[in-house]
Amino acid sequence: MAQFFGHMMEKRSQRVEITDMEAAVFRAMLGFIYTDMVPELDHQNDGVNIAQHLLAAADKYDLDGLKSMCEEKLSNGGTTVETAAGALALAEQHGCRRLKAKCLELIAANLDAVMATEGYKHLMASSPLAMNDLLRAVRGRKN
Repeated sequence: MAQFFGHMMEKRSQRVEITDMEAAVFRAMLGFIYTDMVPELDHQNDGVNIAQHLLAAADKYDLDGLKSMCEEKLSNGGTTVETAAGALALAEQHGCRRLKAKCLELIAANLDAVMATEGYKHLMASSPLAMNDLLRAVRGRKN
């Protein structure tokens, strides 16, 4: 809203340049806006990857339906031990409670394996609040 109706350059320009999103993600987002569908989420090879990027885009552009679809994809089988820490950081950053709960559960159950991933290193550096929640989840499993 600020870009198009505020005092930003996009209001006066004939062209809007989006530099923080891959073309495939933008196409999928645009497709959702026109059709309420995202067939890319069903792709075997990159459905989870595109869901992660689309989740961030949906949050930025306030597309709650798309955000919900992406969170659903990542929460229901789209997150693995290898991707759980990165997904937790994403959930924390974009306010996805259901995805966050799934990630905390998965990580707490597989802590040693998750700690060996690059995503875990990123999580430690970028999301201290999520790390605090993770410690609580691990403690809860041991009690």
